[in-house]
Amino acid sequence: MAQRDYYEILGVARDAEPDVIKKAYRKLAMQFHPDKNPGDKEAEEKFKEAAGAYEVLSDQDKRAKYDRFGHAAFANGGRGGGGFTDAEDIFSHFGDIFGDLFGGGGQQRQRRSRNEPRRGSDLRYVTEVTLKDVITGSEKEIEFDTEKNCDTCNGSGAEKGSQPTTCGTCGGSGQVVRQQGFFAMASTCPTCQGNGTIIKNPCKPCKGKGRLAEHRKIRLNIPAGVDTGTRLRVATEGEGGYMGGPPGDLFVEIRVKQHPKFEREGEHLFSVLNVPYVQMLLGAEIEVPTVTGKATVEVPRGIKVGDNVKLSGEGLPSLRGSRRGDIYFQVQVEFPDKLDKKEEEALREIAKAKGIKVSSEGGGFFGRKK
Repeated sequence: MAQRDYYEILGVARDAEPDVIKKAYRKLAMQFHPDKNPGDKEAEEKFKEAAGAYEVLSDQDKRAKYDRFGHAAFANGGRGGGGFTDAEDIFSHFGDIFGDLFGGGGQQRQRRSRNEPRRGSDLRYVTEVTLKDVITGSEKEIEFDTEKNCDTCNGSGAEKGSQPTTCGTCGGSGQVVRQQGFFAMASTCPTCQGNGTIIKNPCKPCKGKGRLAEHRKIRLNIPAGVDTGTRLRVATEGEGGYMGGPPGDLFVEIRVKQHPKFEREGEHLFSVLNVPYVQMLLGAEIEVPTVTGKATVEVPRGIKVGDNVKLSGEGLPSLRGSRRGDIYFQVQVEFPDKLDKKEEEALREIAKAKGIKVSSEGGGFFGRKK
Protein backbone atom coordinates (compact mmCIF):
# COMPACT_ATOMS: atom_id res chain seq x y z
CA MET A 1 0.00 0.00 0.00
CA ALA A 2 1.44 3.37 -1.05
CA GLN A 3 2.23 5.85 1.67
CA ARG A 4 0.28 9.10 1.67
CA ASP A 5 2.06 12.38 1.08
CA TYR A 6 3.02 13.99 4.41
CA TYR A 7 1.79 17.43 3.35
CA GLU A 8 -1.53 15.87 2.32
CA ILE A 9 -1.82 14.11 5.70
CA LEU A 10 -1.43 17.37 7.61
CA GLY A 11 -3.43 19.36 5.05
CA VAL A 12 -0.75 22.01 4.48
CA ALA A 13 0.97 23.49 1.44
CA ARG A 14 4.49 22.36 0.52
CA ASP A 15 5.88 25.81 1.40
CA ALA A 16 4.05 26.01 4.74
CA GLU A 17 5.89 27.71 7.60
CA PRO A 18 6.83 25.64 10.71
CA ASP A 19 4.15 27.25 12.89
CA VAL A 20 1.47 26.37 10.30
CA ILE A 21 2.66 22.75 10.25
CA LYS A 22 2.62 22.57 14.05
CA LYS A 23 -0.86 24.06 14.23
CA ALA A 24 -2.17 21.56 11.65
CA TYR A 25 -0.67 18.65 13.55
CA ARG A 26 -2.10 19.81 16.87
CA LYS A 27 -5.55 19.94 15.28
CA LEU A 28 -5.28 16.36 13.98
CA ALA A 29 -3.74 15.11 17.23
CA MET A 30 -6.66 16.54 19.15
CA GLN A 31 -9.14 14.98 16.70
CA PHE A 32 -7.65 11.46 16.82
CA HIS A 33 -6.21 11.48 20.35
CA PRO A 34 -6.71 8.04 22.04
CA ASP A 35 -8.29 9.70 25.08
CA LYS A 36 -11.05 11.02 22.81
CA ASN A 37 -11.34 7.83 20.74
CA PRO A 38 -10.96 4.90 23.15
CA GLY A 39 -10.80 1.55 21.38
CA ASP A 40 -11.02 3.13 17.91
CA LYS A 41 -8.28 1.43 15.83
CA GLU A 42 -8.87 3.65 12.79
CA ALA A 43 -8.42 6.81 14.89
CA GLU A 44 -5.27 5.32 16.43
CA GLU A 45 -3.80 4.68 12.97
CA LYS A 46 -4.59 8.23 11.86
CA PHE A 47 -3.05 9.48 15.11
CA LYS A 48 0.19 7.62 14.29
CA GLU A 49 0.05 8.68 10.63
CA ALA A 50 -0.19 12.37 11.59
CA ALA A 51 2.67 11.98 14.09
CA GLY A 52 4.88 10.39 11.45
CA ALA A 53 4.21 13.23 9.02
CA TYR A 54 4.84 15.85 11.69
CA GLU A 55 8.11 14.26 12.81
CA VAL A 56 9.52 14.68 9.30
CA LEU A 57 8.05 18.08 8.37
CA SER A 58 8.91 19.69 11.71
CA ASP A 59 12.60 18.82 11.30
CA GLN A 60 14.37 21.07 8.79
CA ASP A 61 16.88 18.44 7.64
CA LYS A 62 14.32 15.62 7.37
CA ARG A 63 11.92 17.90 5.55
CA ALA A 64 14.60 18.86 3.00
CA LYS A 65 15.36 15.18 2.36
CA TYR A 66 11.66 14.37 2.01
CA ASP A 67 11.10 17.27 -0.41
CA ARG A 68 13.92 15.92 -2.57
CA PHE A 69 13.53 12.14 -2.34
CA GLY A 70 10.04 11.57 -0.93
CA HIS A 71 9.46 8.49 1.24
CA ALA A 72 12.59 6.90 -0.25
CA ALA A 73 14.68 9.19 1.96
CA PHE A 74 13.71 7.06 4.96
CA ALA A 75 13.57 3.65 3.29
CA ASN A 76 16.89 2.38 4.68
CA GLY A 77 16.19 2.53 8.38
CA GLY A 78 15.64 6.27 8.64
CA ARG A 79 12.76 7.06 10.93
CA GLY A 80 9.92 8.97 9.41
CA GLY A 81 6.26 8.14 8.81
CA GLY A 82 5.22 4.93 10.52
CA GLY A 83 8.30 4.99 12.76
CA PHE A 84 6.21 5.19 15.93
CA THR A 85 5.29 1.87 17.49
CA ASP A 86 2.28 3.05 19.48
CA ALA A 87 0.62 6.08 21.08
CA GLU A 88 2.93 5.90 24.12
CA ASP A 89 5.93 6.31 21.80
CA ILE A 90 4.32 9.43 20.32
CA PHE A 91 3.56 10.92 23.75
CA SER A 92 7.16 10.53 24.88
CA HIS A 93 8.48 12.02 21.61
CA PHE A 94 6.12 15.02 21.43
CA GLY A 95 5.43 15.58 25.13
CA ASP A 96 5.72 19.36 24.80
CA ILE A 97 2.86 19.43 22.29
CA PHE A 98 0.51 17.13 24.23
CA GLY A 99 1.12 18.95 27.51
CA ASP A 100 -1.64 21.47 26.79
CA LEU A 101 -3.89 19.64 24.33
CA PHE A 102 -6.19 18.35 27.06
CA GLY A 103 -6.99 19.31 30.59
CA GLY A 104 -6.54 15.79 31.91
CA GLY A 105 -5.87 13.64 28.84
CA GLY A 106 -2.31 12.35 28.69
CA GLN A 107 -1.27 13.71 32.10
CA GLN A 108 -0.61 10.26 33.52
CA ARG A 109 1.63 9.54 30.55
CA GLN A 110 3.49 12.80 31.15
CA ARG A 111 3.93 11.94 34.80
CA ARG A 112 5.61 8.65 33.90
CA SER A 113 7.90 10.20 31.28
CA ARG A 114 8.86 13.30 33.27
CA ASN A 115 11.56 11.47 35.25
CA GLU A 116 12.67 9.22 32.42
CA PRO A 117 15.74 9.87 30.26
CA ARG A 118 15.05 12.51 27.62
CA ARG A 119 17.13 13.83 24.74
CA GLY A 120 18.59 17.32 25.02
CA SER A 121 17.57 20.10 22.64
CA ASP A 122 19.37 20.86 19.40
CA LEU A 123 21.41 24.07 19.41
CA ARG A 124 22.00 26.62 16.63
CA TYR A 125 25.25 28.54 16.16
CA VAL A 126 26.14 31.10 13.47
CA THR A 127 29.71 31.58 12.28
CA GLU A 128 31.37 33.66 9.56
CA VAL A 129 33.90 32.52 6.96
CA THR A 130 35.82 34.31 4.20
CA LEU A 131 35.80 33.57 0.47
CA LYS A 132 39.27 32.12 0.91
CA ASP A 133 37.83 29.71 3.49
CA VAL A 134 35.16 28.74 0.92
CA ILE A 135 37.94 27.76 -1.51
CA THR A 136 40.28 25.95 0.86
CA GLY A 137 37.99 24.82 3.66
CA SER A 138 38.90 25.74 7.21
CA GLU A 139 38.97 24.65 10.82
CA LYS A 140 37.47 26.97 13.42
CA GLU A 141 37.22 26.88 17.17
CA ILE A 142 33.77 27.90 18.40
CA GLU A 143 32.54 28.54 21.92
CA PHE A 144 29.02 28.59 23.33
CA ASP A 145 27.11 28.22 26.58
CA THR A 146 24.60 25.47 27.20
CA GLU A 147 23.36 23.13 29.94
CA LYS A 148 24.07 19.56 30.92
CA ASN A 149 22.68 16.95 33.27
CA CYS A 150 23.92 17.20 36.85
CA ASP A 151 26.04 14.07 37.37
CA THR A 152 25.72 14.24 41.16
CA CYS A 153 21.93 13.78 41.21
CA ASN A 154 21.58 12.46 37.63
CA GLY A 155 19.14 15.27 36.89
CA SER A 156 16.66 14.56 39.67
CA GLY A 157 17.60 17.71 41.61
CA ALA A 158 17.52 15.75 44.87
CA GLU A 159 20.49 15.27 47.15
CA LYS A 160 22.27 11.94 46.75
CA GLY A 161 20.45 9.27 48.72
CA SER A 162 17.10 11.09 48.60
CA GLN A 163 14.29 11.23 46.07
CA PRO A 164 11.81 13.93 44.95
CA THR A 165 8.32 13.46 46.38
CA THR A 166 5.09 13.67 44.42
CA CYS A 167 3.46 17.09 44.57
CA GLY A 168 0.31 16.96 46.72
CA THR A 169 -1.38 19.82 44.87
CA CYS A 170 -1.37 18.37 41.35
CA GLY A 171 -0.79 14.72 42.17
CA GLY A 172 2.36 14.68 40.07
CA SER A 173 0.82 15.87 36.80
CA GLY A 174 2.40 19.33 36.95
CA GLN A 175 -0.97 20.89 36.15
CA VAL A 176 -4.07 21.89 38.03
CA VAL A 177 -7.39 21.58 36.22
CA ARG A 178 -10.49 23.72 36.70
CA GLN A 179 -13.75 22.40 35.31
CA GLN A 180 -16.10 24.94 33.75
CA GLY A 181 -19.14 23.16 32.39
CA PHE A 182 -18.02 20.94 29.52
CA PHE A 183 -14.56 22.59 29.37
CA ALA A 184 -11.48 21.76 31.43
CA MET A 185 -8.95 24.59 31.88
CA ALA A 186 -5.43 23.42 32.75
CA SER A 187 -2.67 25.63 34.18
CA THR A 188 0.79 25.10 35.61
CA CYS A 189 0.78 23.88 39.21
CA PRO A 190 1.81 26.81 41.46
CA THR A 191 3.30 24.50 44.10
CA CYS A 192 5.76 22.49 41.99
CA GLN A 193 5.99 24.93 39.04
CA GLY A 194 4.94 22.19 36.65
CA ASN A 195 7.55 19.62 37.72
CA GLY A 196 5.08 17.26 39.38
CA THR A 197 7.49 16.70 42.27
CA ILE A 198 8.77 18.54 45.34
CA ILE A 199 12.44 18.44 46.30
CA LYS A 200 12.88 18.60 50.07
CA ASN A 201 16.66 18.03 50.05
CA PRO A 202 18.11 19.85 47.02
CA CYS A 203 21.31 18.67 45.37
CA LYS A 204 24.06 21.14 46.31
CA PRO A 205 26.01 21.36 43.00
CA CYS A 206 22.90 22.15 40.91
CA LYS A 207 20.84 23.74 43.75
CA GLY A 208 17.96 21.37 43.06
CA LYS A 209 17.62 22.20 39.36
CA GLY A 210 19.08 18.96 38.05
CA ARG A 211 21.01 20.99 35.46
CA LEU A 212 24.40 22.68 35.37
CA ALA A 213 25.62 25.50 33.11
CA GLU A 214 28.34 24.42 30.72
CA HIS A 215 30.73 26.47 28.59
CA ARG A 216 31.75 24.37 25.63
CA LYS A 217 34.60 24.84 23.17
CA ILE A 218 34.90 22.64 20.08
CA ARG A 219 36.88 22.60 16.83
CA LEU A 220 34.76 22.57 13.70
CA ASN A 221 35.85 21.45 10.24
CA ILE A 222 34.17 23.63 7.61
CA PRO A 223 34.32 22.01 4.16
CA ALA A 224 35.19 23.89 0.98
CA GLY A 225 32.24 25.10 -1.11
CA VAL A 226 29.95 26.29 1.68
CA ASP A 227 27.63 29.24 1.09
CA THR A 228 25.61 31.59 3.25
CA GLY A 229 22.81 29.51 4.73
CA THR A 230 24.72 26.20 4.64
CA ARG A 231 23.99 24.23 7.85
CA LEU A 232 26.52 21.80 9.30
CA ARG A 233 25.31 19.18 11.79
CA VAL A 234 27.64 18.24 14.62
CA ALA A 235 26.13 15.18 16.28
CA THR A 236 25.77 15.04 20.11
CA GLU A 237 27.24 18.52 20.64
CA GLY A 238 23.92 20.15 21.53
CA GLU A 239 22.29 20.57 24.91
CA GLY A 240 22.97 17.77 27.38
CA GLY A 241 20.25 15.17 27.85
CA TYR A 242 17.84 15.02 30.79
CA MET A 243 17.98 12.31 33.44
CA GLY A 244 20.91 10.66 31.66
CA GLY A 245 19.32 10.90 28.20
CA PRO A 246 21.42 11.53 25.07
CA PRO A 247 22.52 15.06 24.13
CA GLY A 248 21.03 16.97 21.22
CA ASP A 249 22.90 18.03 18.10
CA LEU A 250 24.61 21.29 17.22
CA PHE A 251 23.66 22.95 13.93
CA VAL A 252 26.19 25.50 12.69
CA GLU A 253 24.86 27.99 10.14
CA ILE A 254 27.40 29.56 7.80
CA ARG A 255 27.61 33.24 6.84
CA VAL A 256 30.13 34.17 4.11
CA LYS A 257 31.71 37.61 4.60
CA GLN A 258 31.39 40.07 1.74
CA HIS A 259 34.62 40.43 -0.26
CA PRO A 260 35.84 43.94 -1.16
CA LYS A 261 36.53 43.01 -4.80
CA PHE A 262 34.33 40.06 -5.72
CA GLU A 263 30.60 39.37 -5.87
CA ARG A 264 29.46 35.75 -5.65
CA GLU A 265 26.83 33.95 -7.71
CA GLY A 266 26.93 30.25 -6.88
CA GLU A 267 30.36 28.95 -7.84
CA HIS A 268 31.28 31.99 -9.98
CA LEU A 269 32.81 35.32 -8.96
CA PHE A 270 32.35 38.70 -10.62
CA SER A 271 34.54 41.79 -10.50
CA VAL A 272 35.45 44.93 -12.46
CA LEU A 273 38.71 45.26 -14.40
CA ASN A 274 40.00 48.71 -15.37
CA VAL A 275 42.02 48.35 -18.62
CA PRO A 276 44.18 51.15 -20.11
CA TYR A 277 42.71 52.32 -23.41
CA VAL A 278 45.81 51.29 -25.40
CA GLN A 279 45.54 47.70 -24.16
CA MET A 280 41.83 47.65 -25.03
CA LEU A 281 42.68 48.73 -28.56
CA LEU A 282 45.68 46.46 -29.10
CA GLY A 283 44.96 43.55 -26.73
CA ALA A 284 47.15 42.38 -23.87
CA GLU A 285 47.77 39.90 -21.10
CA ILE A 286 46.94 41.58 -17.79
CA GLU A 287 47.72 40.49 -14.24
CA VAL A 288 44.53 40.36 -12.15
CA PRO A 289 43.77 39.61 -8.49
CA THR A 290 42.12 36.38 -7.39
CA VAL A 291 40.81 35.40 -3.95
CA THR A 292 44.03 33.54 -3.13
CA GLY A 293 46.64 35.51 -5.13
CA LYS A 294 47.17 36.72 -8.68
CA ALA A 295 46.73 35.33 -12.20
CA THR A 296 46.96 36.47 -15.82
CA VAL A 297 43.96 37.04 -18.07
CA GLU A 298 43.86 37.60 -21.83
CA VAL A 299 42.20 40.85 -22.98
CA PRO A 300 41.43 40.49 -26.71
CA ARG A 301 42.17 43.28 -29.18
CA GLY A 302 39.27 45.72 -29.62
CA ILE A 303 37.25 44.58 -26.60
CA LYS A 304 34.34 46.87 -25.75
CA VAL A 305 33.50 48.54 -22.45
CA GLY A 306 31.14 46.30 -20.48
CA ASP A 307 32.33 43.05 -22.07
CA ASN A 308 33.56 40.25 -19.81
CA VAL A 309 36.83 38.36 -19.78
CA LYS A 310 36.89 34.98 -18.04
CA LEU A 311 39.47 33.46 -15.76
CA SER A 312 38.67 29.75 -15.74
CA GLY A 313 38.91 27.61 -12.63
CA GLU A 314 39.65 30.44 -10.21
CA GLY A 315 36.13 30.72 -8.79
CA LEU A 316 34.65 28.68 -5.94
CA PRO A 317 34.27 24.93 -5.46
CA SER A 318 30.95 23.21 -4.95
CA LEU A 319 29.97 21.05 -2.00
CA ARG A 320 28.82 18.47 -4.55
CA GLY A 321 31.93 18.34 -6.75
CA SER A 322 35.62 19.16 -7.08
CA ARG A 323 35.56 21.50 -10.09
CA ARG A 324 35.82 25.19 -9.30
CA GLY A 325 33.81 27.94 -10.96
CA ASP A 326 35.21 30.89 -12.91
CA ILE A 327 35.92 34.57 -12.34
CA TYR A 328 34.33 37.05 -14.74
CA PHE A 329 35.85 40.51 -15.05
CA GLN A 330 33.71 43.27 -16.56
CA VAL A 331 36.01 45.52 -18.58
CA GLN A 332 36.02 49.27 -17.97
CA VAL A 333 38.26 51.65 -19.91
CA GLU A 334 41.00 53.48 -18.02
CA PHE A 335 42.27 56.80 -19.38
CA PRO A 336 45.36 58.56 -18.08
CA ASP A 337 44.82 61.70 -16.05
CA LYS A 338 47.27 63.54 -18.29
CA LEU A 339 49.16 62.71 -21.49
CA ASP A 340 52.87 63.32 -21.78
CA LYS A 341 54.13 65.18 -24.84
CA LYS A 342 55.07 62.11 -26.88
CA GLU A 343 51.73 60.39 -26.26
CA GLU A 344 49.81 63.49 -27.28
CA GLU A 345 51.88 63.94 -30.43
CA ALA A 346 51.31 60.28 -31.40
CA LEU A 347 47.57 60.60 -30.91
CA ARG A 348 47.40 63.81 -32.90
CA GLU A 349 49.24 62.09 -35.74
CA ILE A 350 46.70 59.23 -35.66
CA ALA A 351 43.80 61.70 -35.62
CA LYS A 352 45.34 63.60 -38.52
CA ALA A 353 45.87 60.44 -40.56
CA LYS A 354 42.22 59.45 -40.04
CA GLY A 355 40.89 62.92 -40.70
CA ILE A 356 39.44 63.26 -37.19
CA LYS A 357 39.10 66.75 -35.76
CA VAL A 358 40.46 67.16 -32.22
CA SER A 359 40.94 70.07 -29.82
CA SER A 360 43.89 72.32 -30.16
CA GLU A 361 47.08 71.52 -28.24
CA GLY A 362 46.70 71.80 -24.45
CA GLY A 363 42.89 71.73 -24.51
CA GLY A 364 40.22 69.07 -24.37
CA PHE A 365 39.88 65.98 -22.17
CA PHE A 366 43.56 65.02 -21.93
CA GLY A 367 44.75 68.54 -21.40
CA ARG A 368 43.30 68.79 -17.90
CA LYS A 369 43.00 66.66 -14.80
CA LYS A 370 39.89 64.48 -14.65
